[in-house]
Amino acid sequence: MLGDYPLKGRRASEIAAHIEQGVSSGQLAPGTPLPPLRDLAVELGVNPNTVAAAYRLLRDRGVIETAGRKGSRILPRPALTPRDQIRVPVPERARDLSTGNPDPALLPDLAPALAAAVARTGPVLYGQSRIDPGLLELARSSFEADGLPGGPIAVASGALDTIERTLGAWLRPGDAVAVEDPGWGSLLDLLPAMGLRPLPVRLDDEGPLPEALAAALTDGARAVVVTSRAQNPTGAALGEARAAALRAVLAEHPGVLLIEDDHGHGMVDQPYRPLVGAGPRHWAVVRSAAKAYGPDLRVSVMVGDEETVGRVAGRLRLGAGWVSHLLQRTVAELWRADAAPAASVAAAYRERRDALLAELAARGIEAHGASGLNVWVPVPDETSALAALVQRGWVAAPGARYRIQSPPGLRFTVAGLDRAGARDLANDLAAVLGTGGADTRLV
Repeated sequence: MLGDYPLKGRRASEIAAHIEQGVSSGQLAPGTPLPPLRDLAVELGVNPNTVAAAYRLLRDRGVIETAGRKGSRILPRPALTPRDQIRVPVPERARDLSTGNPDPALLPDLAPALAAAVARTGPVLYGQSRIDPGLLELARSSFEADGLPGGPIAVASGALDTIERTLGAWLRPGDAVAVEDPGWGSLLDLLPAMGLRPLPVRLDDEGPLPEALAAALTDGARAVVVTSRAQNPTGAALGEARAAALRAVLAEHPGVLLIEDDHGHGMVDQPYRPLVGAGPRHWAVVRSAAKAYGPDLRVSVMVGDEETVGRVAGRLRLGAGWVSHLLQRTVAELWRADAAPAASVAAAYRERRDALLAELAARGIEAHGASGLNVWVPVPDETSALAALVQRGWVAAPGARYRIQSPPGLRFTVAGLDRAGARDLANDLAAVLGTGGADTRLV
Protein backbone atom coordinates (compact mmCIF):
# COMPACT_ATOMS: atom_id res chain seq x y z
CA MET A 1 0.00 0.00 0.00
CA LEU A 2 3.03 2.30 0.25
CA GLY A 3 4.28 2.28 -3.30
CA ASP A 4 7.06 -0.26 -3.67
CA TYR A 5 6.92 -1.22 0.00
CA PRO A 6 3.85 -3.41 0.61
CA LEU A 7 3.06 -3.83 4.28
CA LYS A 8 2.94 -7.29 5.86
CA GLY A 9 2.02 -8.95 9.13
CA ARG A 10 -0.82 -10.58 10.98
CA ARG A 11 -0.07 -9.48 14.51
CA ALA A 12 0.51 -5.94 15.78
CA SER A 13 4.16 -6.65 16.58
CA GLU A 14 4.75 -8.05 13.07
CA ILE A 15 3.12 -5.05 11.34
CA ALA A 16 5.07 -2.60 13.50
CA ALA A 17 8.36 -4.44 12.91
CA HIS A 18 7.81 -4.43 9.14
CA ILE A 19 7.12 -0.69 9.07
CA GLU A 20 10.13 -0.03 11.31
CA GLN A 21 12.31 -2.12 8.99
CA GLY A 22 11.19 0.01 6.06
CA VAL A 23 12.08 3.20 7.92
CA SER A 24 15.46 1.86 8.98
CA SER A 25 16.34 0.76 5.42
CA GLY A 26 15.24 4.08 3.92
CA GLN A 27 12.41 2.56 1.90
CA LEU A 28 9.87 4.53 3.93
CA ALA A 29 11.00 8.12 3.91
CA PRO A 30 10.39 10.61 6.75
CA GLY A 31 7.02 12.27 6.34
CA THR A 32 5.48 9.31 4.46
CA PRO A 33 1.78 9.01 5.40
CA LEU A 34 0.58 5.63 6.60
CA PRO A 35 -2.68 4.10 5.43
CA PRO A 36 -5.81 4.70 7.50
CA LEU A 37 -6.41 2.00 10.10
CA ARG A 38 -9.41 0.42 8.42
CA ASP A 39 -7.85 0.48 4.95
CA LEU A 40 -4.72 -1.30 6.16
CA ALA A 41 -6.82 -3.77 8.18
CA VAL A 42 -8.76 -4.71 5.03
CA GLU A 43 -5.55 -4.99 3.00
CA LEU A 44 -3.91 -7.30 5.56
CA GLY A 45 -7.08 -9.18 6.50
CA VAL A 46 -6.83 -8.32 10.20
CA ASN A 47 -8.96 -6.57 12.80
CA PRO A 48 -8.65 -2.75 12.83
CA ASN A 49 -7.73 -3.01 16.52
CA THR A 50 -4.62 -4.96 15.47
CA VAL A 51 -3.50 -2.13 13.18
CA ALA A 52 -4.30 0.41 15.91
CA ALA A 53 -2.08 -1.53 18.32
CA ALA A 54 0.74 -1.62 15.71
CA TYR A 55 0.53 2.13 15.18
CA ARG A 56 0.55 2.64 18.95
CA LEU A 57 3.74 0.58 19.24
CA LEU A 58 5.37 2.66 16.51
CA ARG A 59 4.32 5.91 18.13
CA ASP A 60 5.68 4.80 21.49
CA ARG A 61 9.01 3.97 19.84
CA GLY A 62 9.23 7.36 18.18
CA VAL A 63 8.90 6.03 14.62
CA ILE A 64 5.59 7.65 13.67
CA GLU A 65 3.40 10.47 14.84
CA THR A 66 -0.39 10.52 14.85
CA ALA A 67 -2.53 13.61 14.35
CA GLY A 68 -6.12 12.45 14.79
CA ARG A 69 -8.14 12.77 11.59
CA LYS A 70 -5.01 13.83 9.71
CA GLY A 71 -3.74 10.30 10.11
CA SER A 72 -0.31 8.93 10.90
CA ARG A 73 3.03 9.48 9.20
CA ILE A 74 6.70 8.60 9.58
CA LEU A 75 8.34 11.16 11.85
CA PRO A 76 10.45 13.77 10.01
CA ARG A 77 13.43 12.43 11.96
CA PRO A 78 12.48 9.12 13.53
CA ALA A 79 14.36 7.76 16.53
CA LEU A 80 16.05 5.28 14.18
CA THR A 81 18.03 8.11 12.58
CA PRO A 82 19.72 10.10 15.37
CA ARG A 83 20.81 13.63 14.70
CA ASP A 84 24.48 12.91 15.24
CA GLN A 85 24.38 10.96 11.98
CA ILE A 86 24.06 14.33 10.24
CA ARG A 87 27.80 14.63 9.76
CA VAL A 88 30.19 16.38 7.46
CA PRO A 89 33.18 14.25 6.40
CA VAL A 90 36.43 15.65 7.77
CA PRO A 91 39.02 15.96 4.99
CA GLU A 92 42.68 15.39 5.69
CA ARG A 93 44.32 18.44 7.32
CA ALA A 94 40.94 20.09 8.02
CA ARG A 95 40.19 21.51 11.49
CA ASP A 96 37.24 19.63 12.99
CA LEU A 97 35.22 22.02 15.16
CA SER A 98 32.06 19.91 15.11
CA THR A 99 32.58 17.48 17.99
CA GLY A 100 31.42 19.29 21.13
CA ASN A 101 34.30 17.70 23.05
CA PRO A 102 36.31 19.42 25.78
CA ASP A 103 40.00 20.10 25.16
CA PRO A 104 41.91 16.95 26.24
CA ALA A 105 44.75 19.20 27.43
CA LEU A 106 42.36 20.76 29.97
CA LEU A 107 41.05 17.46 31.33
CA PRO A 108 42.62 16.14 34.54
CA ASP A 109 44.96 13.17 34.65
CA LEU A 110 42.75 10.27 35.71
CA ALA A 111 45.53 7.96 36.90
CA PRO A 112 46.05 9.46 40.39
CA ALA A 113 42.32 9.74 41.00
CA LEU A 114 41.71 6.17 39.87
CA ALA A 115 44.54 4.90 42.06
CA ALA A 116 43.17 6.78 45.06
CA ALA A 117 39.67 5.47 44.34
CA VAL A 118 40.94 1.89 44.30
CA ALA A 119 42.97 2.32 47.47
CA ARG A 120 40.39 4.17 49.50
CA THR A 121 37.99 1.29 50.15
CA GLY A 122 37.64 -2.40 49.46
CA PRO A 123 35.35 -4.21 47.04
CA VAL A 124 31.72 -3.10 46.74
CA LEU A 125 29.30 -5.98 47.18
CA TYR A 126 25.57 -6.48 46.72
CA GLY A 127 23.49 -4.83 49.39
CA GLN A 128 25.82 -1.93 50.09
CA SER A 129 24.98 1.74 49.63
CA ARG A 130 24.45 2.65 45.99
CA ILE A 131 26.06 6.07 46.38
CA ASP A 132 29.66 6.62 47.41
CA PRO A 133 29.60 8.65 50.67
CA GLY A 134 32.36 10.98 49.48
CA LEU A 135 30.56 11.83 46.25
CA LEU A 136 27.28 12.24 48.12
CA GLU A 137 28.84 14.75 50.51
CA LEU A 138 30.43 16.76 47.69
CA ALA A 139 27.23 16.81 45.65
CA ARG A 140 25.11 17.88 48.59
CA SER A 141 27.51 20.69 49.48
CA SER A 142 27.58 21.86 45.87
CA PHE A 143 23.80 21.94 45.54
CA GLU A 144 23.36 23.70 48.89
CA ALA A 145 26.00 26.31 47.97
CA ASP A 146 23.96 27.19 44.89
CA GLY A 147 20.80 27.77 46.89
CA LEU A 148 18.89 24.66 45.87
CA PRO A 149 16.22 23.27 48.17
CA GLY A 150 17.27 20.26 50.17
CA GLY A 151 16.31 16.93 48.73
CA PRO A 152 17.50 13.38 48.19
CA ILE A 153 20.35 12.72 45.75
CA ALA A 154 20.76 9.98 43.16
CA VAL A 155 23.63 8.97 40.88
CA ALA A 156 23.17 7.90 37.24
CA SER A 157 25.29 7.43 34.12
CA GLY A 158 25.54 10.88 32.61
CA ALA A 159 23.20 13.82 32.13
CA LEU A 160 21.11 12.29 29.35
CA ASP A 161 20.65 9.06 31.30
CA THR A 162 19.43 11.06 34.29
CA ILE A 163 17.08 13.15 32.16
CA GLU A 164 15.66 10.03 30.51
CA ARG A 165 15.05 8.36 33.87
CA THR A 166 13.45 11.51 35.27
CA LEU A 167 11.12 11.94 32.30
CA GLY A 168 10.23 8.26 32.43
CA ALA A 169 9.34 8.57 36.11
CA TRP A 170 6.40 10.86 35.37
CA LEU A 171 5.57 10.97 31.65
CA ARG A 172 3.93 8.54 29.29
CA PRO A 173 4.04 8.19 25.48
CA GLY A 174 2.19 11.04 23.83
CA ASP A 175 3.06 13.61 26.52
CA ALA A 176 4.70 16.86 25.45
CA VAL A 177 8.00 18.28 26.74
CA ALA A 178 9.07 21.92 26.41
CA VAL A 179 12.66 22.06 25.11
CA GLU A 180 15.04 24.78 23.98
CA ASP A 181 15.17 25.48 20.24
CA PRO A 182 17.92 25.30 19.14
CA GLY A 183 18.76 22.71 21.74
CA TRP A 184 20.74 19.60 22.59
CA GLY A 185 20.43 17.20 19.67
CA SER A 186 20.66 14.07 21.83
CA LEU A 187 17.72 15.25 23.91
CA LEU A 188 15.73 16.04 20.78
CA ASP A 189 16.38 12.43 19.67
CA LEU A 190 15.57 10.98 23.06
CA LEU A 191 12.07 12.42 23.26
CA PRO A 192 10.59 10.68 20.19
CA ALA A 193 12.43 7.51 21.16
CA MET A 194 10.42 7.64 24.39
CA GLY A 195 7.23 8.45 22.52
CA LEU A 196 7.25 12.03 23.80
CA ARG A 197 6.55 15.18 21.79
CA PRO A 198 8.97 18.13 21.86
CA LEU A 199 7.46 21.61 22.06
CA PRO A 200 10.09 24.16 20.94
CA VAL A 201 10.93 27.13 23.17
CA ARG A 202 12.86 29.99 21.58
CA LEU A 203 15.86 31.40 23.42
CA ASP A 204 18.47 34.12 23.32
CA ASP A 205 21.84 34.55 25.02
CA GLU A 206 20.16 34.54 28.45
CA GLY A 207 18.21 31.35 27.95
CA PRO A 208 14.57 30.51 27.15
CA LEU A 209 12.27 33.44 26.41
CA PRO A 210 9.55 33.64 29.10
CA GLU A 211 6.77 34.19 26.59
CA ALA A 212 7.89 31.17 24.57
CA LEU A 213 7.98 28.97 27.67
CA ALA A 214 4.55 30.22 28.69
CA ALA A 215 3.19 29.32 25.24
CA ALA A 216 4.61 25.79 25.44
CA LEU A 217 3.12 25.27 28.88
CA THR A 218 -0.23 26.59 27.68
CA ASP A 219 -0.02 24.14 24.76
CA GLY A 220 0.12 21.27 27.23
CA ALA A 221 3.79 20.58 28.02
CA ARG A 222 3.95 18.24 31.00
CA ALA A 223 7.69 18.72 31.50
CA VAL A 224 10.30 21.42 30.88
CA VAL A 225 14.04 20.89 30.33
CA VAL A 226 16.18 24.01 30.77
CA THR A 227 19.96 24.31 30.43
CA SER A 228 21.21 26.58 33.19
CA ARG A 229 24.49 27.57 31.48
CA ALA A 230 26.77 26.34 28.66
CA GLN A 231 23.64 25.67 26.61
CA ASN A 232 24.26 23.42 23.63
CA PRO A 233 24.55 24.68 20.91
CA THR A 234 24.24 28.42 21.60
CA GLY A 235 26.19 28.87 24.86
CA ALA A 236 23.24 30.65 26.51
CA ALA A 237 23.40 31.15 30.29
CA LEU A 238 20.60 32.26 32.58
CA GLY A 239 20.96 35.75 34.00
CA GLU A 240 19.23 36.68 37.26
CA ALA A 241 16.54 38.77 35.57
CA ARG A 242 15.75 36.02 33.06
CA ALA A 243 15.72 33.37 35.79
CA ALA A 244 13.26 35.48 37.79
CA ALA A 245 10.99 35.87 34.75
CA LEU A 246 11.07 32.13 34.10
CA ARG A 247 10.32 31.39 37.74
CA ALA A 248 7.25 33.61 37.44
CA VAL A 249 6.04 31.61 34.43
CA LEU A 250 6.67 28.29 36.16
CA ALA A 251 4.81 29.46 39.27
CA GLU A 252 1.62 29.34 37.22
CA HIS A 253 2.15 25.64 36.42
CA PRO A 254 2.77 23.69 39.65
CA GLY A 255 1.95 20.38 37.97
CA VAL A 256 4.75 20.54 35.39
CA LEU A 257 7.95 18.51 35.83
CA LEU A 258 11.00 20.82 35.84
CA ILE A 259 14.42 19.45 34.88
CA GLU A 260 17.48 21.71 35.02
CA ASP A 261 20.50 20.47 33.08
CA ASP A 262 23.67 21.95 34.58
CA HIS A 263 26.19 19.88 32.62
CA GLY A 264 28.52 22.91 32.54
CA HIS A 265 29.19 22.69 36.26
CA GLY A 266 32.95 22.64 36.85
CA MET A 267 33.98 24.19 33.53
CA VAL A 268 32.13 27.53 33.37
CA ASP A 269 32.51 30.72 35.38
CA GLN A 270 28.95 32.01 35.14
CA PRO A 271 26.96 31.71 38.38
CA TYR A 272 24.23 29.10 38.58
CA ARG A 273 20.71 30.58 38.58
CA PRO A 274 18.20 28.06 39.95
CA LEU A 275 14.62 27.88 38.74
CA VAL A 276 13.44 25.26 41.22
CA GLY A 277 11.27 26.34 44.10
CA ALA A 278 9.20 28.58 41.84
CA GLY A 279 6.11 26.39 41.73
CA PRO A 280 6.60 22.93 40.16
CA ARG A 281 6.17 20.26 42.82
CA HIS A 282 8.32 17.79 40.93
CA TRP A 283 11.81 18.83 39.90
CA ALA A 284 15.37 17.67 39.35
CA VAL A 285 18.74 19.38 38.88
CA VAL A 286 21.38 17.34 37.04
CA ARG A 287 25.16 17.75 37.05
CA SER A 288 27.53 15.45 35.15
CA ALA A 289 31.26 14.84 35.08
CA ALA A 290 31.58 14.65 31.29
CA LYS A 291 32.68 18.15 30.35
CA ALA A 292 34.78 18.93 33.42
CA TYR A 293 36.56 15.59 33.89
CA GLY A 294 36.05 13.61 30.66
CA PRO A 295 33.15 12.14 28.66
CA ASP A 296 34.15 8.56 29.55
CA LEU A 297 33.39 9.17 33.23
CA ARG A 298 29.74 8.22 32.96
CA VAL A 299 28.68 9.72 36.28
CA SER A 300 26.03 12.31 37.05
CA VAL A 301 24.40 13.46 40.25
CA MET A 302 20.86 14.73 40.64
CA VAL A 303 18.94 16.37 43.44
CA GLY A 304 15.18 16.67 43.37
CA ASP A 305 11.95 16.32 45.28
CA GLU A 306 11.58 13.15 47.30
CA GLU A 307 9.09 11.41 45.03
CA THR A 308 10.95 12.14 41.79
CA VAL A 309 14.33 10.99 43.09
CA GLY A 310 12.68 8.00 44.72
CA ARG A 311 11.15 6.92 41.43
CA VAL A 312 14.42 7.39 39.55
CA ALA A 313 16.49 5.53 42.15
CA GLY A 314 13.93 2.75 42.41
CA ARG A 315 13.86 2.15 38.67
CA LEU A 316 17.66 2.25 38.51
CA ARG A 317 17.79 -0.36 41.26
CA LEU A 318 15.63 -2.71 39.18
CA GLY A 319 17.81 -2.32 36.09
CA ALA A 320 21.47 -1.37 36.23
CA GLY A 321 21.41 -1.53 40.03
CA TRP A 322 23.95 1.24 40.61
CA VAL A 323 26.71 3.21 38.93
CA SER A 324 30.17 1.72 39.49
CA HIS A 325 31.59 2.88 42.82
CA LEU A 326 35.02 2.95 41.22
CA LEU A 327 33.78 5.66 38.85
CA GLN A 328 31.94 7.44 41.65
CA ARG A 329 35.05 7.51 43.84
CA THR A 330 37.18 8.70 40.93
CA VAL A 331 34.83 11.61 40.29
CA ALA A 332 34.82 12.41 43.99
CA GLU A 333 38.63 12.51 44.04
CA LEU A 334 38.68 14.83 41.03
CA TRP A 335 35.92 17.03 42.42
CA ARG A 336 37.61 17.29 45.83
CA ALA A 337 40.84 18.60 44.28
CA ASP A 338 39.22 20.73 41.61
CA ALA A 339 38.59 24.25 42.96
CA ALA A 340 41.65 26.00 41.48
CA PRO A 341 41.89 23.89 38.27
CA ALA A 342 38.17 24.46 37.54
CA ALA A 343 38.65 28.24 37.62
CA SER A 344 41.60 28.07 35.23
CA VAL A 345 39.72 25.73 32.87
CA ALA A 346 36.70 28.03 32.82
CA ALA A 347 38.96 31.01 32.14
CA ALA A 348 40.65 29.19 29.26
CA TYR A 349 37.34 28.35 27.60
CA ARG A 350 36.09 31.90 28.09
CA GLU A 351 39.27 33.29 26.49
CA ARG A 352 38.82 31.04 23.44
CA ARG A 353 35.13 31.89 23.06
CA ASP A 354 35.76 35.59 23.47
CA ALA A 355 38.58 35.51 20.93
CA LEU A 356 36.36 34.02 18.24
CA LEU A 357 33.39 36.24 19.13
CA ALA A 358 35.58 39.34 18.92
CA GLU A 359 37.05 38.33 15.56
CA LEU A 360 33.58 37.62 14.17
CA ALA A 361 32.16 40.88 15.51
CA ALA A 362 35.01 42.80 13.90
CA ARG A 363 33.86 41.39 10.56
CA GLY A 364 30.18 42.11 11.13
CA ILE A 365 29.21 38.48 11.74
CA GLU A 366 26.56 37.74 14.35
CA ALA A 367 27.52 34.99 16.78
CA HIS A 368 26.47 33.66 20.18
CA GLY A 369 28.55 32.06 22.95
CA ALA A 370 27.95 33.39 26.44
CA SER A 371 29.35 30.27 28.12
CA GLY A 372 30.61 26.75 27.54
CA LEU A 373 32.49 25.16 24.68
CA ASN A 374 30.52 26.28 21.63
CA VAL A 375 29.80 29.31 19.48
CA TRP A 376 26.63 29.48 17.37
CA VAL A 377 26.70 31.42 14.10
CA PRO A 378 23.41 32.06 12.26
CA VAL A 379 23.70 31.53 8.51
CA PRO A 380 21.23 31.93 5.64
CA ASP A 381 21.87 28.42 4.29
CA GLU A 382 23.58 25.66 6.27
CA THR A 383 24.43 23.38 3.36
CA SER A 384 26.23 25.95 1.24
CA ALA A 385 28.04 27.47 4.22
CA LEU A 386 29.22 24.04 5.42
CA ALA A 387 30.46 23.07 1.98
CA ALA A 388 32.30 26.35 1.49
CA LEU A 389 33.97 26.08 4.91
CA VAL A 390 35.10 22.52 4.22
CA GLN A 391 36.80 23.76 1.08
CA ARG A 392 38.69 26.22 3.28
CA GLY A 393 39.69 23.55 5.79
CA TRP A 394 37.02 23.91 8.50
CA VAL A 395 34.32 21.47 9.60
CA ALA A 396 31.42 22.80 11.69
CA ALA A 397 28.39 21.02 13.10
CA PRO A 398 25.27 21.61 10.97
CA GLY A 399 22.53 23.43 12.82
CA ALA A 400 19.99 20.85 11.66
CA ARG A 401 21.26 18.63 14.47
CA TYR A 402 19.90 21.09 17.02
CA ARG A 403 16.91 22.84 15.46
CA ILE A 404 13.17 22.25 15.48
CA GLN A 405 11.74 25.54 14.19
CA SER A 406 14.58 28.00 14.81
CA PRO A 407 16.52 29.60 11.91
CA PRO A 408 19.57 27.86 10.42
CA GLY A 409 23.02 28.15 11.93
CA LEU A 410 26.36 26.42 12.46
CA ARG A 411 27.93 25.30 15.73
CA PHE A 412 31.67 25.66 16.28
CA THR A 413 33.35 23.93 19.22
CA VAL A 414 36.08 26.34 20.34
CA ALA A 415 37.58 24.15 23.09
CA GLY A 416 40.84 23.68 21.18
CA LEU A 417 40.84 26.85 19.07
CA ASP A 418 43.68 29.29 19.75
CA ARG A 419 43.69 33.02 18.93
CA ALA A 420 45.39 32.57 15.57
CA GLY A 421 42.87 29.91 14.65
CA ALA A 422 40.00 32.19 15.68
CA ARG A 423 41.34 34.90 13.37
CA ASP A 424 41.71 32.48 10.44
CA LEU A 425 38.24 31.02 10.98
CA ALA A 426 36.67 34.48 11.17
CA ASN A 427 38.37 35.48 7.91
CA ASP A 428 37.08 32.39 6.17
CA LEU A 429 33.59 32.79 7.59
CA ALA A 430 33.52 36.40 6.39
CA ALA A 431 34.49 35.24 2.91
CA VAL A 432 31.83 32.50 2.94
CA LEU A 433 29.02 34.63 4.31
CA GLY A 434 29.86 37.85 2.51
CA THR A 435 29.96 41.38 3.88
CA GLY A 436 28.10 41.65 7.17
CA GLY A 437 27.57 37.92 7.65
CA ALA A 438 24.03 36.55 7.97
CA ASP A 439 21.13 38.94 8.49
CA THR A 440 19.29 36.67 10.89
CA ARG A 441 18.79 36.32 14.62
CA LEU A 442 18.95 33.47 17.10
CA VAL A 443 15.25 33.75 17.81
